[in-house]
Amino acid sequence: MRIAVDLNRCQGYAQCAFLAPETFAMHGEEALLYNPEVDEAHREKLLQAAAACPVQAILVDAVDVPAKAVSGGR
Repeated sequence: MRIAVDLNRCQGYAQCAFLAPETFAMHGEEALLYNPEVDEAHREKLLQAAAACPVQAILVDAVDVPAKAVSGGR
């Protein structure tokens, strides 16, 4: 499973690092580190982390979707 994080949107709230520490980690107070390749066994935690993101910066399984579909057709 692949994920992507919009690092321009991410504000460093760290909800993802708290809910899915095997995928996300904070480096310092604001920089997010993450593994874009996530084992399927972590899907539930990852979906919870994505839903908890206050700015909705985490995209799950959206990497292979054409950019037109992700951006709303712009």
